[in-house]
Amino acid sequence: MIQFDQVYYYKGTEKSEGGPQTIEADLCIYGASSAGVAAAVQASRMGLKAVIADPGRHLGGLTTGGLGSTDIGNKAAIGGLSRSFYQAIGKHYGSSKEEDGSVWYFEPHVASAVYEAWMEEAGVQVYFEQQLEKAEVEQGRIKRLTMLSGDVFIASVFIDATYEGDLLAHAGVSYHVGREANSVYRETLNGVHFGHPNHNFYTYIDPYVQPGKPDSGLLYGVTDASPGFQGQGDHCVQAYNFRICLSNRPENRAPLPAPPGYNPEHYTLLLRYIESGIWDVMRLCSMMPNGKTDLNNWGGFSTDHIGANYRWPEGSYEEREAIFQDHVTYNLGLLYFLSTDERVPAHIRQEMSQWGLPLDEYTDHGFWTPQLYIREGRRMVSDVVMTEHHCRRHEEVDDSVGLAAYTMDSHNCRRIVIDGRAVNEGNVEVAPSAPYAISYRSIVPRAEECTNLIVPICLSSSHIAFGSIRMEPVFMILGQSAATAAALALEAGVPVQDVDYSKLRTRLEQDGQVLAWAR
Repeated sequence: MIQFDQVYYYKGTEKSEGGPQTIEADLCIYGASSAGVAAAVQASRMGLKAVIADPGRHLGGLTTGGLGSTDIGNKAAIGGLSRSFYQAIGKHYGSSKEEDGSVWYFEPHVASAVYEAWMEEAGVQVYFEQQLEKAEVEQGRIKRLTMLSGDVFIASVFIDATYEGDLLAHAGVSYHVGREANSVYRETLNGVHFGHPNHNFYTYIDPYVQPGKPDSGLLYGVTDASPGFQGQGDHCVQAYNFRICLSNRPENRAPLPAPPGYNPEHYTLLLRYIESGIWDVMRLCSMMPNGKTDLNNWGGFSTDHIGANYRWPEGSYEEREAIFQDHVTYNLGLLYFLSTDERVPAHIRQEMSQWGLPLDEYTDHGFWTPQLYIREGRRMVSDVVMTEHHCRRHEEVDDSVGLAAYTMDSHNCRRIVIDGRAVNEGNVEVAPSAPYAISYRSIVPRAEECTNLIVPICLSSSHIAFGSIRMEPVFMILGQSAATAAALALEAGVPVQDVDYSKLRTRLEQDGQVLAWAR
């Protein structure tokens, strides 16, 4: 049975045993995400002493947190350590359809084992539950990080490898949260967006507590927000969920429990959708090895907790913990509802009965992933902002540090009422014509703001371009490139903005990065 006292994002800060520590290194990486792991490995290979400080207690971010069905775009665009990771996965399973042995579907604990082996080989110390309290900046350089634990991290260069961009914000670097209006960067897919049918309701679903009676109030999860107009900017953030690992093997599964705060009426809208003839909640339940899943959102009502995450990017740790728990309740409650509620058709309950929580995953986290799928947090604003124009290759950069290739993808941001029916708004799925280059200038701040920080995840990007870039293989690519640039900046004694790009490119290519794609 799941142990809910082990399922948390933030549980208060404990002072370090023996008093606060001061940890010194050449490179301090804040965030143990996939980008943070790749950065640490690369830094070690280049002779730097690197450390990772992470606000949570989980190594590898989403790559080890349930996202086993890799979002690829184009496999040939993935090189360097990122490609090495998938080759290591292939070596574990001993079978691959790829010439180089890569495997793109895997169990969480297998990904964790690869990363842990990398960390041990690199000799990189990871300090968990290090929530950032302040970054001390002098003359445009970060000098030290002080954590709520009292621990202090001192380094010459820093990398913000969080999904939220916490370090860049504490350092005073410019950023944006939410969707820009199309007019800001002359895009066509940003801001409020109607028109893409996927992940919407295919039937007319009444959103009111008493059908047909607006005065009765709205069902849970539906808001009375104005629809706005196509391309309008707002504060909304695309929905989060968990990439859920389930098992269908009886000997390796625990029953799906009712989470704390479970309320079956929160799924009334879904029940109406099912009664209208649509059953697709589990459609994007990708099978992983050994009878496990990577369950993602699909359709009009699924695991995406639409509209419940707006405060996460800039929220306090306490606010984030409340949001985290709300998402646990929503996602696990959804599975419990479909499995047990007698209003759900019997054939669905029977289908759901095959699934349980795997007993060999997240064994110290209550068998539930500790990693919320933070699809978008802060986004830095720097000298180069990656936009839809780069994704479509209408504009190209001359300082590539890696390629992205995935669809310009935004999950829904709002669930609203239009003409008396429930409508999801914000979904976009438009593929680029080919892989495209990501600018080095998009992962470093403006020189006047900070000269020793590199940001491989919350890089300078519009909402819609980030929807294409924000894939785990790309984060590993950018993490490796960030650490390479950090090492070259230290070697030359220059700000990260002044790294000799020809030297950076040469080293990245030597290390297997793919930096260009022919037209």
